[in-house]
Amino acid sequence: QVQLAESGGGLVQAGGSLRLSCAASESISSINAMGWYRQAPGKQRELVADIVVGTTNYADSAKGRFTISRDNAKNTVYLQMNSLKPEDTAVYYCYARILSVSTYYVYWGRGTQVTVSS
Repeated sequence: QVQLAESGGGLVQAGGSLRLSCAASESISSINAMGWYRQAPGKQRELVADIVVGTTNYADSAKGRFTISRDNAKNTVYLQMNSLKPEDTAVYYCYARILSVSTYYVYWGRGTQVTVSS
C-alpha cells in the first residue's frame, strides 16, 4: 500500500506562488498515474493536474499557471503554482494510481490547505 504525504500548503496573497510536494512511501517509477486534486468548501473534488504514463494533464483553470513534475529519485511529485487567485483556495490532495494484475488501485494523501487572500 502506497502512503502519500503532502506538504507546502499555506496562506499566500493573490499573485503569489506556492510549491506543493507529495512524497510517496515507495518508488513511484512504476506508478501508472500521479497528481493533484483539490476540493473547495461546498464543491466537489476536481482534478488540478496529473501525470498519466508520462503525459501531463491540466485543468483549464491551471493551464499556464501551474506546473506538475515528478522526481523518481525522490519518489516525489510537485505542483508549482504561480499567479495564485482567491479561487484557488482549497484543500489539495495528492493521488497515486497503480495498475496491478489488471486492477487499478488508487491512493490518496490527507491533503494540504492552500489559502489565497485577495
